[in-house]
Order: sequence, then C-alpha cells, then structure tokens
Amino acid sequence: MGRKSEISAGLLVYRNRDNFEVLLAHPGGPYWARKDAGAWTIPKGLVEPGDELLATAQREFTEETGFVARGPFHPLAPVRQKSGKVVHAFAMQGDFDPDQLVSNTFELMWPPKSGRLKSFPEVDRLGWFGRAQALEKLLVYQRPFLRELEAMLRREGLTR
Repeated sequence: MGRKSEISAGLLVYRNRDNFEVLLAHPGGPYWARKDAGAWTIPKGLVEPGDELLATAQREFTEETGFVARGPFHPLAPVRQKSGKVVHAFAMQGDFDPDQLVSNTFELMWPPKSGRLKSFPEVDRLGWFGRAQALEKLLVYQRPFLRELEAMLRREGLTR
C-alpha cells in the first residue's frame, strides 16, 4: 500500500484548568533525538483495513503512552501529510501524568549499516503545552487540529 492510500488516526487530549493545554508526544528514536520545535505529534498510528478510526486512535494512544483514553470523543477534520497520508484525529478531555509514560518500542538497525538492531520507544516524552508553545512544537501538518479544537472549545464557552 502506497503512502497516498495510508490512513492514520490519533487523539488530541486537552485539559482546561487555569489555561488551555494539550498533551503532545515526542517521537522516540535517533532521527528525532535532537529535534524539538516542529517535531511533536499527537499519539497516532496506522488504521488497518477493516478497523474503525476511533478504535485505532484509542489503541494507538494506549500503545504509545500506556494510558487508557475514555471519551467523549469529538472528531476533528482530517489533515493530509505531504506524502499523501490522511490523518484523522479525535479530541478528548483528559489529564494524564507525562511522568507515567509507558511506550511500546520499535527496532531499528543502529548505527546504520552496523548489523545491530537496537530497540527505541515509539514515544520518548510526553508534555502538556499551552496554545503558543503547542503550535511551535507540533508538526506543521497537525496544527489545524489544534486550531479546530480551540475553536470548538471557544464555541462551547470552555476557553477564551
């Protein structure tokens, strides 16, 4: 299956205490190790044929964070990566402790051409970020999710 036909789904978790914040994940592995601005993401993963978008988003959230997400869930408009992959997101209110992160892992030959496989966490950090910092940290193509969530919360009178 080519990238243009791939679909991913994930969760954009927010909390609305004194200030509106969203929970973002920093990808693990050597490629992302020294990247920060524009590198963070919502926890997400590939939708397998026959799987529901929301079920995939919940499964991937648990696999990548160790947390169980409970709704209600609010679908956000999907976005498209430069590669053509379509990413769906669901917003939900929650409050998870980033220090309790437990991520699944992946294996990668590291260093390259060494013949040795090394295990890396899919997510190496989680963090809560206010709007301005989240827009700076979030992958560019995912920023519309944040803007849509903020507009939704403003309509509902939950944020300024």
